[in-house]
Amino acid sequence: MEDLIPPPPEAWRRLCRIDEIPEDAARGFPPAAPGFAGLFAVRRGGEVHVYVNSCPHLGVSLEWTTDRFLSADRAHIVCGTHGATFRIADGVCLRGPCYGAALTPVLIEINDGTIRVPADSGRRPAG
Repeated sequence: MEDLIPPPPEAWRRLCRIDEIPEDAARGFPPAAPGFAGLFAVRRGGEVHVYVNSCPHLGVSLEWTTDRFLSADRAHIVCGTHGATFRIADGVCLRGPCYGAALTPVLIEINDGTIRVPADSGRRPAG
């Protein structure tokens, strides 16, 4: 994975407080503006992982209903459209039509219990 360079302090946006996501659960966040994809966060093992909410296979949102991104046993992220299974820690697809591809990770900052991401996170490429 490429090194992510943190943006200047004014270029962050707030997602939520860390305690608003239960352990071994996920939460989705709508697009920041037109031209952006939504994001989602997974809290597991004391860590938070944030990804762009877009399947690498079809570009569709992953959840099959509000905040439902995880498998029944909460061990993996699952695409609700075609069942691709992704590792929580790095977003790599372990099974499905996008095998070997990965979700797009988002740099995070947790400050005073608040999860923040770069303001341009989820921006869709022009064109």
